[in-house]
Amino acid sequence: MATDRSNKVVPEAKESLNKFKYEVAQEVGVDLKNGYNGNMSAKDAGKIGGNMVRKMIEHAENAMLNR
Repeated sequence: MATDRSNKVVPEAKESLNKFKYEVAQEVGVDLKNGYNGNMSAKDAGKIGGNMVRKMIEHAENAMLNR
């Protein structure tokens, strides 16, 4: 059974995460368009997602160190 992954995001954070995704895509040189991106390669999608995770972990680690 397929599940809707969009319900996993806190509604208030959805817009910020979307903006963050486009910022990271621009940083890594991936042309991410508004709307459908189904023609994007797995490699490019992985660049975006991987860098998003890397930056979120870095942010969390810095927050823990600055407590």
